[in-house]
Amino acid sequence: MIKEKTNYDIIIVGAGMVGATLACGLAEEAENLSIGLIDANAPNFDWDNNSFDMRVSAITRASQTLFKNIDVWEKILELRVSPYQDMYVWDAEGKGKVHFDSADMGEADLGHIIENRVIVKALHQRVAEISNIDLLCPVKIESINFHDDKTELVLDDQTTLSTKLVVGADGTRSWIRQQADIAVKGWDFDQAALVTTVKTEKHHENTAWQRFLKTGPLAFLPLTDGYSSIVWSTSPDEAKRLTEISKNDFAKELEQAFESKLGKIESVAGRAVFPLRLFETLNYVKPRLALVGDAAHTIHPLAGQGVNLGLSDVASLMTVIVEALNDKKDIGDLKVLRRYERWRRADNRSMLVAMDGIKRLFGSELSVIKDLRNAGLNLTDRITPLKNVLMRQAMGLNALKMDSNSK
Repeated sequence: MIKEKTNYDIIIVGAGMVGATLACGLAEEAENLSIGLIDANAPNFDWDNNSFDMRVSAITRASQTLFKNIDVWEKILELRVSPYQDMYVWDAEGKGKVHFDSADMGEADLGHIIENRVIVKALHQRVAEISNIDLLCPVKIESINFHDDKTELVLDDQTTLSTKLVVGADGTRSWIRQQADIAVKGWDFDQAALVTTVKTEKHHENTAWQRFLKTGPLAFLPLTDGYSSIVWSTSPDEAKRLTEISKNDFAKELEQAFESKLGKIESVAGRAVFPLRLFETLNYVKPRLALVGDAAHTIHPLAGQGVNLGLSDVASLMTVIVEALNDKKDIGDLKVLRRYERWRRADNRSMLVAMDGIKRLFGSELSVIKDLRNAGLNLTDRITPLKNVLMRQAMGLNALKMDSNSK
């Protein structure tokens, strides 16, 4: 429902996980900041509690800390989360394997597998509690006009909203990015991710499992009550075929691809396919504009870092905006926003390159490459300090110690 207010300090377009987190975070840090949170779709929180969302995220410790700081983590816990203590990774094209165990680091877990809809619901519960956030949805933006001192958004009912800064948090196909004429560079992986939820004969033991097949990685991610979320990366044609065969036939093929590590597949929920690509925008910011999350970058899901990168964007942009406010600077000024761009581009690009490299490494059919990657997995498994370094990075523990002034 649109309120009478038409002028905001900041307007965030996209009320999903990244956009809603940014709104809550800014409201927490700057109580006098007026925030508009816009989305074209009204969220649907009326779901069957016996079902699972097909889209899940592996939330790192850094992202968990961010949720705690904005009073959302407890709301998430009240809904449904699945912590995991172990992770097994192995190569289908050899004998290489590695086991990550949170106990080796003295940590309670490696992270949490959480349904996307659970995170969004908890965030919207928090948004409803905050007086300086106006949630405007469902609302369609007809046009956007950038001026020297403000940005104006014209809605489909011809209401005009103005703001010092607009943030595009509207996903991979960002309308805001397109209207700002910001180009992207990247490529399709010629892969698609098939996602579903299954119940297995054996309990997953609060463990994340990932097997690298020659067609792409297959992940079993632990959910509550012994269910697992499946992310199966393969060719688009194969993914399509796997959605069209019967559930029984799919279960048999999934068991075989997973080497029956968890026994028989006892039930299969609905199946969906999403294309996979990698890209990064040429610019994260323009005067009066910043992009966050998938609007700015997209990576392969093999390490489950996509949403965590977006939440790291949020933490960085929050810091930049709050410090600008404290210094009496214009939050929409390009000089202010450039700091956010420099900060996040370096971190995001390193992750994009790493994920692309891993994808290519495990997709290679060259015998020498197969031998090297299997040897690398086994070597990593034997060197606990190396495993701990990799685990710290994957859990976002290094990010927690990062001083923004060093950026």
